This record gives sequence, C-alpha cells and structure tokens, in this order.
Amino acid sequence: LIALEDSMIESYIAKDSINSYQTSTNGFWYVYLKKNENEAPTPNIGEEVEIEYDLGDLEGNLFYSKDELGLKKYTIDKEDFINGLQEGIKLMKIGETITFIIPSYRAYGLIGDGAKIGINQTIKSTVTLVTIKQK
Repeated sequence: LIALEDSMIESYIAKDSINSYQTSTNGFWYVYLKKNENEAPTPNIGEEVEIEYDLGDLEGNLFYSKDELGLKKYTIDKEDFINGLQEGIKLMKIGETITFIIPSYRAYGLIGDGAKIGINQTIKSTVTLVTIKQK
C-alpha cells in the first residue's frame, strides 16, 4: 500500500509542470510557494508557532479551508498534530508558504480524522508560517 501511494504521489508531482517539488527525508514532498531568503530562524523544539493551513486531496478538493481551521497555535514536537506537518513546519521561516504532499502513513493513516478525511488518504496542505515565539 505504501509503494502504491508513493507511486500515485510521484505521478501527481510529475504532471505538475509549474512547481518543482522536493523530497523530504521525513516521508513527504513539498514546494515553496513563497520563500523567505533572509537569514531568518526556523522553529525549534518547544517553540510555539502560529500557522495558517488548509487540508485537501490531490484532486483539488478541500477537506478543511484555512478559514475553517483558523490560525493554529502549535508547540513544536510537544503537541499531537499531523506527523508530516510537524516535520514540515520545522523547515519554515516566518512568512513562508509551502505546499506539502503527505502520504496517509504520515497523516491520518488507517483511521482518517473521523469526519471528512477518509482512511489511507493522501493529504495536500498549504501552510503559511505566521509567527515563531522564540524560547
């Protein structure tokens, strides 16, 4: 199942002629939509970040819009959150926007979210890092 899902994601990425996705060693793919070229810090374990994000699928359907989800406060590696996004946020600087493609085994897995996200669902999420509260 993992190989099939990864193959589906790689096929999706190959068809995207506009964006150049990078592969993470943490099992997801990502592309910068807005990159901060300054020498700005990325968040560290225990720091609180605020993000705007959405959750959808590879077909362009939104499960949850950023308006529905609102501004999310998250403490790096100290709270339960989508595994792939936990790792992805650590790559970000304030003001950056990244689209992540997260396979189900790094997202909601075999159980989904019990509402809109089904079992074994690949997630596409666009995240903007708004703030980092430094330790």
